[in-house]
Order: sequence, then structure tokens, then C-alpha cells
Amino acid sequence: MGEFAFIIHPVSGAKDVARKYPLLRVLPESVVARLLKWIPPKVVSEITGVRSPTGAEARGWFVGCPLTSRQFMELPQEFVLAKVIRAARVAQNLGAKVVGLGAMTAVVGDAGITIAENVDIAVTTGNSYTVWTAVEGAKQAAELMGTDVSQARVAVMGAAGSIGKVCARIMAEEAPVVTLIGLEERELAELAASVDGKADIKYTTDPWVGLKDADIVITVTSAVDTVVPGEALKPGAVVCDVARPRDVSKQVVRERPDVLVIEGGAVEVPGPVDFHFNFGFPPKTAYACMAETMVLALEERYESYTLGRDLSLDRVREIAALAEKHGFKLAGFRSFERQVTQEYIEGVRKAAGRG
Repeated sequence: MGEFAFIIHPVSGAKDVARKYPLLRVLPESVVARLLKWIPPKVVSEITGVRSPTGAEARGWFVGCPLTSRQFMELPQEFVLAKVIRAARVAQNLGAKVVGLGAMTAVVGDAGITIAENVDIAVTTGNSYTVWTAVEGAKQAAELMGTDVSQARVAVMGAAGSIGKVCARIMAEEAPVVTLIGLEERELAELAASVDGKADIKYTTDPWVGLKDADIVITVTSAVDTVVPGEALKPGAVVCDVARPRDVSKQVVRERPDVLVIEGGAVEVPGPVDFHFNFGFPPKTAYACMAETMVLALEERYESYTLGRDLSLDRVREIAALAEKHGFKLAGFRSFERQVTQEYIEGVRKAAGRG
């Protein structure tokens, strides 16, 4: 039986901490943050019932790294990295042979490389499978909105990041125009020059410019706060938000009923899986980064599969094929922890004037 662990942390502070410790819900956010700084990493729950159609099985654990997203960005990097390494060592002591890094634990420092150097088990960010599910989810949602991907204009926010780069490369093979959006013009120019495919590659540091004509938006920044200006979005646009914390605020959904916002990377896990912990997803459903860790365990392929900020497109395609082999698949569409129904999509199409 394959054995894995996955490191999680409270993305939005007190609300997420209360999933494990309900009594802390009554405390002010600032007090919760101070407490988290000094709470050591610990086991949150055991994960059972991951079972492939091939007959392979895996079990694992959620390990909590008690820091908020803002703390990951604002506390000294050495302090944060040390805490993530401690969490990875908890996973190692449990018997896990591969550990996945969730949310900001996959972003801090050099995106997992230092963490892998300080433990005796494999480490993965899960970003390879995250890329695949983000692109596939965005394409499927666009088709439901009546958008032909081969004729679509695509924008990638956070394009210079590890996930954004590969999303841009994949979409450039299918769409006629891809706009790269990021913070540093030099990085975007270098990326634009390196992207092959049929697409006309544009780049900008101004989200308003990059988003105004986009039919499909994939947003994958590492920002602490929301960064997608809802007013800039084109009616009928599909926005696939892969970032955690989210790049798109709930206000965008309220104010733009003519735009479809979906969460990237929601995956149905094979077998009678039980996470024994509510992290905001329906039963049997996980983030793609979690799923990549499970796939490696089912394969008993204990290697640091995805590390650093330069992802391999070949590895993205390989992990997608392995996930399909073991019965993982996209789990429909979700938006702010709610299932996106066909009726909802029809409402967005109508509001966008697409009947």
C-alpha cells in the first residue's frame, strides 16, 4: 500500500482554523495569528480508502502547518521554511514516503527544493497535475459557455510563475491569442519570446489591458489578496481561479452575473476515500495538488516529482496520464465552495447575451 502525506495550512485565518478547532472561531483574527505562529505542525487527520481501478491502494495523512497565508508572506522566510520542514518531518515520522505541499507551502522560498533537501522522503508541490486540471477545466467551461477554444483569446495572470508558464505554453498550442499578465515586464518579455505554438503572444503588467478582451482567464498568482478586477472582465468570459488564496473575490461573482468564475484543480478521487477532515470540498473530492501526491503513492513512485519554479510540460502530460490510469478525473465545476450547475451556467450565458 502506498503511503503519502499532504501539508495544509489555514488559508483564510480563523475561518479555516475553526475547521479543526471550532472554539477558536470566537477569537479575533489577530489573536489567532499570534497563536498559530507558535503552534507546532501536527497531524490533522488520516486519509483512507484511496483505491485505484488497477487494484493499487494508498493511505495518507493531512499534516497541519499552522500559519496563515499572510504570515507565509510577511514572516521571515527562514522562520517559515523551518516550520514547513518540521511539518514534512512529521510526515516522514508517520511513515509517508512522499509528501505534497499545499497552498503557500508550495510557494515559499524555492518552491520545495530546500524542503526536499532537509527530509528523507520525496517532496512534490503537485503543480504538474494542477496545471493540467486548470487548463482542462477552463477549456471545458469555455465550451459550455459557447466559446470555441480554437478561436478564443486567453489571458494568464501570474504568467511568470511556475504554473502560469506552463498554462501559457499549453494554451498557446490551441488558442490564437494568449496574453501574459504579471508584475515584471522583463520576465514577461522573456517568457513571451520562449513560448512556441500558433498563438500571438502578448504581455502586459496592467490587468485591465490584459483582461478586457479575454474569453478565457486562468489566474495563478501568489498574491495574498484578490487581484482580478471584475470590471475589466469581458461579458461571457470564463475565469479559472487556481490560486490559493483566491485571486477572484466573491464580489466579482455578485457584481458580474455575466461572467463564469470557477475554481481550478478540483478532482474526484477513486475509491471509498475518507479524508476525516472538512477542508471545504465535497466528499471524495480533492485539490489537484493533493491528487498528484496520491497518484505517486498509488504508483509507488517515490520521487520528488514537481519541485522548483520551472515545470516540465512532459511531466505535466505524464502525471495527467497516470492520474487517468488510476481513475482520477475532474470533479465538475465549483465556485466559492459551491457546485456550479448547468442551470447556473445557463444563467451566466443569458446574462452575457448568449441565450
